[in-house]
Amino acid sequence: MSVLPLGDGLYEVESASDHTYLVDLEASRCTCPDHVFREARCKHVRRVAIEITEGRTPPPGEISVTCHDCGETTFVAEDESEPFYCDEHAIFPGDTVIDRETGDRLTVVDVSDLRADAVEIGAADCTVAEYGTNEGYDPDVPVVGAVYPHATVARNGVVPSSLKVYTFPRTRLETAA
Repeated sequence: MSVLPLGDGLYEVESASDHTYLVDLEASRCTCPDHVFREARCKHVRRVAIEITEGRTPPPGEISVTCHDCGETTFVAEDESEPFYCDEHAIFPGDTVIDRETGDRLTVVDVSDLRADAVEIGAADCTVAEYGTNEGYDPDVPVVGAVYPHATVARNGVVPSSLKVYTFPRTRLETAA
């Protein structure tokens, strides 16, 4: 049996007998005669559950997409916007990343939903995407704020004014191993 996710918790299941049924997994319903007339939990509902458990089809509320960085298939929330990243390539505040331009290690402090071609850098009078060293990177990806680990440390800790947050297009940064 093949399973095709349709979204909103609905799945199309093509049976071995070339019949196609609609499964509503959250309601545990199927359009097959076994379920409709006998009200039994049919093999089609079980098949969808197995496909989800095995990671071959997305669970309700998620869709199957391609990771922007590696091309692998991953599942994300139905309302998530591009670009999509798998668990290995997703970055979050606190993560260490590598600047592809310089090879420097940075610490992520923020991952925005705003695109690099929409965020202005006031001092440079341009967008993050237009900034000189960012021009070779995708302009339609989220902006990431990161700090270089070269802060001044005093007796009672890091001097806040020595930390400067730089903004980068997401594609300029890669996850650190």
